[in-house]
This record gives sequence, C-alpha cells and structure tokens, in this order.
Amino acid sequence: MKAYIIIIELKYTDPLIWRRIIMPAGATFNRLHDVIQTVTNFQSGYPHEAYHLYEFDLKEENTRVTNDEEAYQEHLHFKKNRKAYEKRLSTMPPERADFEKAYQERLQIVVRKPTGLKIDDYIEKYKEILYRYDFGDDWEFIIKLENIVDDYYFGYPTLLDGAETAPPEDVGGIPGFYDFLAAYRDEKHSEHEEIKAWAVEQGFREYNLERINDWLKFIAYKKTEWDKINHFNHKIIEDKYRKN
Repeated sequence: MKAYIIIIELKYTDPLIWRRIIMPAGATFNRLHDVIQTVTNFQSGYPHEAYHLYEFDLKEENTRVTNDEEAYQEHLHFKKNRKAYEKRLSTMPPERADFEKAYQERLQIVVRKPTGLKIDDYIEKYKEILYRYDFGDDWEFIIKLENIVDDYYFGYPTLLDGAETAPPEDVGGIPGFYDFLAAYRDEKHSEHEEIKAWAVEQGFREYNLERINDWLKFIAYKKTEWDKINHFNHKIIEDKYRKN
C-alpha cells in the first residue's frame, strides 16, 4: 500500500517538538488534522470547547483548507457577487478603499472544506504544508514529506519517532506553554498542584510513543488483511521504516 512518511514540526519551540509518522495515502485534510491532534496533546478544543478552528495554508494554490464554515460561506458569497464587490470598492472614499481592497483580496483566496479533499496531490507536489490550529493560541506546524513508500501494509498511521512533550489545549500559545511546563514539572513551584489539576482536565500527557500508537490505530481509514492478522505491532513498523 502506498504511504507517506512525514515530519510534523511545531514552529517556534525550543527544543523543537516534532513527530515522524507514516500514514497511508488517500487521507483527507481532515484526517491529517486528526493525526496531528493525536500525536500531540491537542483534542480539537475538547473538553472546554466544541471545536477549535484550523486551516491548511496552500499558498502555492491560493487556497485555504479549513473547518471555518463562516470563511467558506464568505468566499462563496464573494464568488457569486464579484461584480457587486467591485462596484462597492470603486465607489468607496479613499480613506476606506485600502481596507476594502485588502478585505476583497482575502476573499479571493479559495476556501475548501477539509473533509472532501485529499492531501496526496498537494503533499507530493509541494513537499511541505503549513497547518494552523486554534486561532486564539495560534499554533503553527510545518508538515514535511520525507519519503513515499509502496509497501506499507496497515490501514492506520504509525508514529515512528519524535521528541519533546506537546502543549495541552488552551495553554496560551508558546509563552504560556513554557510557563505551564515550568510549574508542572517543579514540585516546589507555588502553582504546581493547581497546574497539575488543570493539566488533568486538559488531557495533558508527557510524550510517550507507545501510548500515542495505541491511539493512532483507531484512525483507520483503509481496511487491509494485515490489520486483521497483526494486532498493531508498531515495533515491526518502526524498525522497518526507521530513518538510517
């Protein structure tokens, strides 16, 4: 089965938080979002929000792939009423025209839904995709294509390698995350117990490859005979595709 080996890096972290994953081809962008969430500590907003917004920025294609329904509807409205927008811009006073022009340029970016669009063409052509999650904390990930293989026999992703514990939900971006870690890992910190209790509520876990792989097996989007024969022996997979 065709599969992609990808590297996911959380930007602006030091030391770098990264994951190396193999996943079957044919995944939608929504499925890639699920994988990223699973190999980090994110849970799409749960337990305190129904969901957080996210997007894949395909600049080369002038396209955003996002679960932001409002942005999707805005773009559709712009497409259907382009002449009306152009007329509005032409009649605006100079002091407002620059703002309106920038607004309309943003509306021209194509907005696609992540559930019906597969990653294959984009990841193979451009080798790299920018993923943004939670527009409040504003996390940014770079997804890099490392290799394409044709002999992956499992219908779910596998975490091959990685480093560093990922942030929990709603921690306040990169600065908030490092403040959180300092209190969480220091038993003498004045807020240690409070932070630990909050971390439990957020589903926070230290990085653990085996536990993450136990979760990843539930992101199965292709059925294979090997899935039935082999009950998730990720060690075999890790050894086979380990980077030399």
